[in-house]
Amino acid sequence: MDLNELNKQLEKFIDEQNKRSVPEFEGYSPEMMNILISDPFGPQSPIQLQRLTSDAYRQIPLLNQVKYLCGLIEKAGAIKLTSKGYLPTKVVSELYGQGFMEDELIESGLYKLYKETDANSVHLTRILIELSGLGKKRLGKLSLTKKGEKLQKDDFELLLLLLKTFVNKFNWGYFDGYEVGPIGPLGFGFSLILLSKYGDKERLDNFYADKYFRAFPALLDGLNPGWSTLSSYSKRCYSLRTFDRCLEHFGLVAVRKEGSIIDSTNYIKKTELMDQLVRVVQ
Repeated sequence: MDLNELNKQLEKFIDEQNKRSVPEFEGYSPEMMNILISDPFGPQSPIQLQRLTSDAYRQIPLLNQVKYLCGLIEKAGAIKLTSKGYLPTKVVSELYGQGFMEDELIESGLYKLYKETDANSVHLTRILIELSGLGKKRLGKLSLTKKGEKLQKDDFELLLLLLKTFVNKFNWGYFDGYEVGPIGPLGFGFSLILLSKYGDKERLDNFYADKYFRAFPALLDGLNPGWSTLSSYSKRCYSLRTFDRCLEHFGLVAVRKEGSIIDSTNYIKKTELMDQLVRVVQ
């Protein structure tokens, strides 16, 4: 057998390995998982986002909060920020008062709303507007870009931009006390597939966390759980970032909590909006 024939057989073997079904990946191949990791919303991904009705877009909390703040910026021409680069208190109060996204600590009375950083949802909204290129800071003011003005008229493209920005640019550990790392954003597309497949009935968040870390066990390497066990620490990190602070913001899951704020048991179920927006191709 000559060298060319050996190379052909080797290439065939590698191709077959990359396309084989892997149980830990819910039957997807390594090749498809690589796409889910690198380009979850791309044309080759098994996840395809579908356009929604106007009423459906109004069910997406983060989308509507971003649109409202962009509207305030557009109406004012530009919003003068504080010396630290935050939204002024009047804007913070008006934005939070719309009720698009509630903050658990504020609603429980443990925190009072005054400045931007008192409400993670408000802080996140301003950050995403900047990270996504919808707005820009200049000379202490926040104004819309041409891109921001244009996307106000296209809910689907705006939603797609926010999802991509949240997954690819935003630091998911910014609001939590867990170690900075890729738990949550890495393999986010796989989490969507799990939710699409199993989310019809209410399940414990650990059900999804177990499957996530079964697919990505290397994410557990080097973690320092401190006072907790590695299993509990990693699962709580995944659940908080993926469900409470991502998918719920986009209206794709309902999270039911039992127990205290600090140590609750969480039950997850996908919303009707999830099935309307996300189509999964096996």
